[in-house]
Amino acid sequence: MPADTLWPIWKRNLAICWLGGFITNAGMTMVLPFIPLYLEQLGLHREADVEQWAGVAFGATFLMAAIVSPLWGRLADQYGRKLMLIRASLGMSVITTLMGFVTQPWHLVALRFLMGAVSGYVSASTTLIATQTPKERSGWALAVVTTGAIAGGLIGPLLGGYLSEVIGLRKVFWATGGLIFLSFLLTAGLIRETFERRNTAPLTGREVWGAIGRPKLVLGMFVTAGLMQAGAISIEPVVTIYVRQLLGRADHVALVAGLVVASAGLATVIAAPILGRCSDRFGPWRVLGLSLLVAGLTLIPQGWVHEAWQLGLWRFGFGLASAGLLPAVNSVIRSLTPEHALGRIYGYTQSGQYLGNLAGPVLGGLVAAHWGIPMLFLLTALVLIANAGWVAVQASRIAGGGRPEPVPTATVAGS
Repeated sequence: MPADTLWPIWKRNLAICWLGGFITNAGMTMVLPFIPLYLEQLGLHREADVEQWAGVAFGATFLMAAIVSPLWGRLADQYGRKLMLIRASLGMSVITTLMGFVTQPWHLVALRFLMGAVSGYVSASTTLIATQTPKERSGWALAVVTTGAIAGGLIGPLLGGYLSEVIGLRKVFWATGGLIFLSFLLTAGLIRETFERRNTAPLTGREVWGAIGRPKLVLGMFVTAGLMQAGAISIEPVVTIYVRQLLGRADHVALVAGLVVASAGLATVIAAPILGRCSDRFGPWRVLGLSLLVAGLTLIPQGWVHEAWQLGLWRFGFGLASAGLLPAVNSVIRSLTPEHALGRIYGYTQSGQYLGNLAGPVLGGLVAAHWGIPMLFLLTALVLIANAGWVAVQASRIAGGGRPEPVPTATVAGS
């Protein structure tokens, strides 16, 4: 029996993309939490200077990635998704390694800008899996590939913290570069893509939007992706402060806060494949609306808990609910977008998420500072619940029991 029958190509691609996403995100988060400490080693001593440069270094990657993601999506549609995976993994490996050699804060910021310009492994994985997986399994597959990056984000800070104590921060950057290079080798050697390069000129923006079944709904998915990302991380600037208030002491605050944040990610890893199967069976619109509603409802009590373990429990519930959000968004987009434009559209979706990564912590910190931490949870919940209402209205207008209309079969100019 042929090997491809026992282990279909799309399943092998899914496994490698999962592992590549895990390795890449673990590598990235190995160094992110320790950038302030690294800046101190680079000669910054005033706390205000460290905070300012750290904010710029964090934001630089997300800002640049939000700008260039549509460009990489366009090139993925034109030249293939595997090439984008190779580009992202190799580029991130080289730049992360170089970060271990910097001698000035501005060197680090410049490399963080370049990191945003070449990143995008997870979004390219999403496009590859969406186009190579049978449609009846796409919801589950898109959910599974998402869990790889989330699991890597859980492991990365723990591994980075351990290595920084053992080998020092500079060598952690080198180790991270080597780890991401392993992802490059796996991607280049094992992923197989069925891709026919288009000999026509790339589609213009008008042609891309003209090829989409319901462009206003796809635009709504961009907004939804940004809102859910912003809502998920809006607590991060104040989680340590909140945990300290709940504990009533300063002992083990960092450890408990880390467990609280990790609880949501762990729940997402557990629930995402299950909700992905529900998306395949009942339609992504139903899963998306219900996930937004439940995620919003689980946020409200988080602002009025009295113990840290209660906060962790509610964050776990939030993670269970939010596990269905991104896979459902990706499934909706796939159902409305022809394959030759899918990379570009997923690039826009990724830009929405990056903007959410930028806006969430900033707005969360401002709301908590002016109106208190409970109000932060309440306002975030209301935004997600309002988004759930919009999804319910749109789903009610779509025929077929909550399933989006199929992509039009008519071709566009240049296709």
